[in-house]
Amino acid sequence: MPQVGDCWHMESVENIVALQPTLVIGSVPYKQETVGKLLEQRFNFLAMNPRTIADIYADIRLLGGIAGKAASAEYLIRAFRAGLSGLAKKVKKLGRNRPRVYCEAWPNPRISSPPWVEEVVDICGGEMIVPAGEKVSDAQVAEARPDVIVLAWAATGEKSDPRQSYKVAAWQDVPAIRNKRVYIIRDEFLNTPGPPLIRGALELFKILHSPLTGTTKTKITQRRGDSQRRKGGTNTEHTEVGH
Repeated sequence: MPQVGDCWHMESVENIVALQPTLVIGSVPYKQETVGKLLEQRFNFLAMNPRTIADIYADIRLLGGIAGKAASAEYLIRAFRAGLSGLAKKVKKLGRNRPRVYCEAWPNPRISSPPWVEEVVDICGGEMIVPAGEKVSDAQVAEARPDVIVLAWAATGEKSDPRQSYKVAAWQDVPAIRNKRVYIIRDEFLNTPGPPLIRGALELFKILHSPLTGTTKTKITQRRGDSQRRKGGTNTEHTEVGH
C-alpha cells in the first residue's frame, strides 16, 4: 500500500486526498492542525482515542467490524491478551521488588508515555511514577526518583537520545541517572495502541528485570521468519552503547 507519511506532517493530507479514500482512520497521538485539515475534506474520518488496554481491544473490534473481519479481530485480541498474561505470570514467579519507572513520549515539552504504557509497566512488574500521558516537569521526575527511565519519543523510531537525560541538572541524583539505567525502546512499540505494543512489553520486561546496569539502549533483532512472528515468538538481543 502507498505510504503517506503521518499525522504530524501537513503535507500528508494532500497525499491522502490524492488516494481518494472513502474512509480515513486516525489514532492518537494527533497533531490538532493535521486533524483539522483532514476534517475539511469530503471523506469520512474516524478518530480513535484509546486510553487503556481495554480501549485498544474495543478499537480492534470496531475496526474488525468495519473491515468485515470480526473473527480475525477476536483472534488478534486473544493473542494480545495471551502475550500480556504470559508476562504477568513471569513477573509473579520472579517475585521481585517493583522498580520505579519513568517512560517518556516527548522531551520538549516533557510528556510522559500514554496511559496504556502505564498498564504495560504494571504488567511487566514496574511502577509508573508520574501521571501518564501528561506534561511533566524535570522537578516532578526528580522528586519521583525513578530507578529506570525509558525513552520512546513519538515519531522518532529508535532515535531517542539518552544523552539528554544524563545532562538534566535536576536529575543528577536520580537513581536511574546515577546507575546509568536510561533505555530506548522504538517509539512504535510503546506508542502504538495495537499489536506492536506486545513487542514493547517484551522489551520493558527485559529492561526491568535485567541485572545489568550501564545500558542506555536496547534493540530488538528479529531472527526468525514470518511463521515465528505469527506465533508471537521473538528472539531479542541487547546492544549497549555509550552515553
